[in-house]
Amino acid sequence: MVVPEGRLYGCPIELALDVIGGKWKTVILARLKDAPLRYGELRRAIPTLADKVLTQRLRELEDSGLVERTDRDGVSVYALTARGLTLGPALEALYAWGQTQGNAARARFRDEHSLPERSKA
Repeated sequence: MVVPEGRLYGCPIELALDVIGGKWKTVILARLKDAPLRYGELRRAIPTLADKVLTQRLRELEDSGLVERTDRDGVSVYALTARGLTLGPALEALYAWGQTQGNAARARFRDEHSLPERSKA
């Protein structure tokens, strides 16, 4: 499979991971899935992400055509493009998978350490 940039990919997953892979890209995309956010809002939504890395990842996502930046009164606002919005089902599936894995890991930890289950009150 060849894409317009001329890169040869063995399968569609390889292409997808090349575009959205990396430590923070999917987290940024997930935060932008529901609504556009200002840079500062994104920064607060992902507190463990350094400014420099956030800026780099946003530029990469812009270059990939998944995110667009608009400036409103000197403030950068980031939003998913139409192409970025097509990732919604994939992001939701990744979220559900991560949630299931996290729940299973917590249950194993509880069992291994004989801890009571937390009440959901």
